[in-house]
Amino acid sequence: MERQIPKNVRQIGNVSDTPKIYVEDYVDTFFNQLCEKCAKTGSKPMGAFLVGDIQSGDSGDYIYIYGAIQMHELRMKGTEYEIDDSTWKHAYEDCKQFFDDGEMLGWFVVHPGAQLKPDAAAVKLHKKSFPKNNTVFIMKDPVEKDEAYFVHKMNDLMEIGGRYTYYEKNPCMQNYMISSRKKNGVFPSETVEDRAAQDFRDLARKRSRHGREKKPGSLMYAAGACMVLVIVIMGVSMLNSFDRMKSVQSTLDSLTDASASASDGSSGGDPGDAAEEPEVMETGAPVTAVPGEQQTDSGGAEDTENTEDTGKAEDTESADKPDDADSQRPAGAENADENGSDGVYVVEEGDTLAIISRKVYGDVNHVDAICRMNGISDGNLIYVGQKLLLP
Repeated sequence: MERQIPKNVRQIGNVSDTPKIYVEDYVDTFFNQLCEKCAKTGSKPMGAFLVGDIQSGDSGDYIYIYGAIQMHELRMKGTEYEIDDSTWKHAYEDCKQFFDDGEMLGWFVVHPGAQLKPDAAAVKLHKKSFPKNNTVFIMKDPVEKDEAYFVHKMNDLMEIGGRYTYYEKNPCMQNYMISSRKKNGVFPSETVEDRAAQDFRDLARKRSRHGREKKPGSLMYAAGACMVLVIVIMGVSMLNSFDRMKSVQSTLDSLTDASASASDGSSGGDPGDAAEEPEVMETGAPVTAVPGEQQTDSGGAEDTENTEDTGKAEDTESADKPDDADSQRPAGAENADENGSDGVYVVEEGDTLAIISRKVYGDVNHVDAICRMNGISDGNLIYVGQKLLLP
């Protein structure tokens, strides 16, 4: 079956040579595990058979290595590598069990202190074991983790400058690695994937979740921002209400003190002072009280005695007019005797600050002074029965 060129790849080295070699990430991880095992055991080499397939394309041949089977034993005969029949037998059994359709197309060697270049004996062994073109031989240093890839072409092992590591689901290699953990010295607590592969897979998972998490995250952020804004507004409102309550309490205390002072002054004053003020009828005309006689209010009816002689009434009215000081009181200030005479004005129905100023002072020029005296910021916010200190 023709294989598609992998899209998720990591380039290692110069890949301009042909054929192109693609090594699956689990296989690359397995090579690193063999390096660690070899470094712990000493100078003895370790090897593995490569499982994969070779395909041809328009731009050249492609080699896909998606499996690796550890050699049962890689012997040394002098300075030469030797693969016995027992090792081949175990390799074929493992390949059939875990890689049913796989083909063994090369081998891997990790050898402490060995040069990363096959000698004549290694080339001879490769040609004997893997005679097909484009079969692969890999050498790796267990300490430095340096590696070299060689391909069988032109009747020799030619070094390839670079290769690709690709990432895809590989259950065959994963199952083989799980079954061979004890043999390779890898315990369940240890990771199977190398760090680069893990980072790559984590990045892929984050990108797949990004679309699903973006909208809920945005909604949560907006809800949190609204909640913070509501809390700030409530805090400011509570502070303003507290300041306003303190201002109202101070105003009420001032009004209470002023009323008490006015009451003391009224009870301790001379009753004759009040008698000096002329009584005011509903028509606004001042009337002088006659000693010994009882005044009557007939709702605007004329006194019978005064109707006999109009001229006499006029003379009497002229004679009973208030003195010059009282005649200088401004128009509209007559009701000040009953409301505001003690320095405190009780708001009546229909009153505004302008009306109160006209009642008390005869003009509207004292509105601001009344507001300042009573701590009023809005002149429209007065109510019937409210006590206002008069400046």
